[in-house]
Amino acid sequence: MAHVCDLRRRSLLKSSLVAGGLSAGGFLSIDAFAQGKAKINMQLGWIPGVNQIGEVVAKRLGFYEQEGIEFAIQPGGPNIDGVAIVASGRYEVGQVSSSPSVMLAVSQGLPIKCFAVGAQKHPFTFFSLAKNPVKKPQDLVGKKVGIPSTAAILLRALLAKNKIAEKDVTVVTVGSDMAPLLTGQVDVVTGWLTSTTALKALGPGRVDLTLWDAGVQLYALPYYATHATLEKQPKVIEAFLRATSRGWHHVKANRDEAADLLIKEYPNLKREDERAAIDVMLEYALGGMAQTQGWGTMDPAVWQSQITTYSELGQFTAKTPKLEDVISLDALKATAAARTKVA
Repeated sequence: MAHVCDLRRRSLLKSSLVAGGLSAGGFLSIDAFAQGKAKINMQLGWIPGVNQIGEVVAKRLGFYEQEGIEFAIQPGGPNIDGVAIVASGRYEVGQVSSSPSVMLAVSQGLPIKCFAVGAQKHPFTFFSLAKNPVKKPQDLVGKKVGIPSTAAILLRALLAKNKIAEKDVTVVTVGSDMAPLLTGQVDVVTGWLTSTTALKALGPGRVDLTLWDAGVQLYALPYYATHATLEKQPKVIEAFLRATSRGWHHVKANRDEAADLLIKEYPNLKREDERAAIDVMLEYALGGMAQTQGWGTMDPAVWQSQITTYSELGQFTAKTPKLEDVISLDALKATAAARTKVA
C-alpha cells in the first residue's frame, strides 16, 4: 500500500504538472523505437528479486534486444515513490506490489493505467501455527494479528468482506519478521507466499490463509505506464509484453538456469531460496487465467470488484475511479497470440 508520504509527493507532482502545462510522460526516452533503440526502464517499488525472474531471464537471454528494446530494472525502496517517478515521465514503465496502489494513484488524478499483471492472484497470506490455526476468516476473531502498517487496509478489507467487526481482532504493528508469531506475541503474521527465505523460520507446522481465498481478490505485481506512453507508443508496450512473456515461459521450462541467471544479475540473493521461490512464483504468474489467455492477462471484473471494495471502505479520498481510467486492455489484446505461445 502507498505510504502517506507517497500520496503527498504524488499530490505535489500532479500540481506541478498542471502548473507547468506539461503532460505527464511527455518527455519519454522511447521515441527512438522506430530506429530500433527503444529504452524501457521498469521502476519497481521494492528491491528486485524472484518477482522479476521473467524480466531478468528475458534481459539476460536477449529477448528484449530482439524486440528492439534496451531494458533496465530500476530498484525501489521505502523512500522511493515509483508511481510518481513513472507519472513524471522519468521512466517508462512501473510495477507495484499490489493493484490498489494503481487505483489509489488514479483516484488522485495521476495519469497512469495498468496494462498487465504479473501475478494472477495476490500472494499476500495470513500465517499461523498448527497449535493455534487460522484456516478461515472467522478464525481471526479474538486473535492478535501482526501486520506491517502498510498492510492494514488489506486486513480491513478481509474483515469487511467477511462481516467481521474490527473490534473483534487485535492488530499489532510488526515488520516483515516472522519472529513475533514464533515467540507468541501474535497469533498471526502476514507476508507473501513467495517469500521462501522468511517462511523457513515457521517450519512445517505453518497454516496458510491467503487473502484471495479469504474473499479479497486483488492482483499483485501490476505493470503500469502513463496515458501518453500507452496512447503514443503502443508498439513499445506490445514489444515489452512479448519479450517479458517469453521470459516467463522460459523460466517455467528452465528453472535451474533461471535461478542461475537471477543470481548473476543480483549476487546478493541466495540461490537455494530463490530456486524454491521460483516454483511458487510460477503458480501465480502462469496459473489461473494465464493458463488459457497467456502471461500478463487480467480480468476487468476482478478490477471492478477491487474498485467497489475499496470505495466501500472509504479509501478513495478524492473520487472513486472508473474501470476504464484504471486499466487498459489494448496491449494485451494486441499480443494475445504471442503471450499464449509456450517458448
